[in-house]
Amino acid sequence: MADKDITVKLKKSLIGSKDYQKQSVRGLGLSKLGQVVSIQDTPENRGMINKAIHLLEVESGYRHET
Repeated sequence: MADKDITVKLKKSLIGSKDYQKQSVRGLGLSKLGQVVSIQDTPENRGMINKAIHLLEVESGYRHET
């Protein structure tokens, strides 16, 4: 699972977000609106994405499970 990459883009501002969501987005390596990063597909990164999924745009076959 860790050999795949996920592309994540910050599509909404962090203003007004909860602290744990801000920390998750920063932990993914995102700091500016519109910034795109490529990260490894690990359970830790998936957890951070799930905490702030409404602020992010995710590519590379990742499916959010509710």
